[in-house]
Amino acid sequence: MSEEFDLMLTLPKGRILKEALPLLACAGIEPEAAFNDDRDRRLTFATNVEGLGIIRVRSFDVATFVAFGAAHLGIAGSDVLMEFDYPENYSPLDLGIGTCRMMVAEPADVSAEDDPSRWSHVSVATKYPEVTKRHFAARGVQAECIKLNGAMELAPKLGLASRIVDLVDTGRTLKENGLVEIEHIADVSSRLVVNRAALKTRPELLGGWVDRVRDAVNGG
Repeated sequence: MSEEFDLMLTLPKGRILKEALPLLACAGIEPEAAFNDDRDRRLTFATNVEGLGIIRVRSFDVATFVAFGAAHLGIAGSDVLMEFDYPENYSPLDLGIGTCRMMVAEPADVSAEDDPSRWSHVSVATKYPEVTKRHFAARGVQAECIKLNGAMELAPKLGLASRIVDLVDTGRTLKENGLVEIEHIADVSSRLVVNRAALKTRPELLGGWVDRVRDAVNGG
């Protein structure tokens, strides 16, 4: 933990960050100007709130930073929280941003004659192997997961896996790669995440920030 800050907030890079900043501003948190400078390679930034710092990391790392106490608070997609199911994390608030859905998809020509209810074993390319295994295990299907961090849509075409599990927004990328959605796993949105131990030891401080963010989400 940085000695410069008494409280650390972890934010994800990318789309969620752009949607989160207005909410945080409404809650009274604004990062220093350098935070918005893409040329600045620092990962830790000051804010307008004395003692509150921001860590900017990859979206998949937010849950880990909070769970292991490197940050007290964070904003993470529910997909990340499902994949990294840390008991140390508490997610009291759905922020209503970063919305999409987690789906199983396969080639359109396969889907035309496929019957998912008859599956016993599937090979799946995904960056969510734990969620994928749990989803299929609940149906009595064994899932062989091939971990990829991107370009999932290429896996069936290149023979790497017969199906994929990925996040879908408009569905355009799937369509352009000849894939169709066949099973819904979960609706996804971004959540406020709090380290349970920190909340227990500093309930007024952290609880106060949870309340401020909640008010911002509710339009207050």
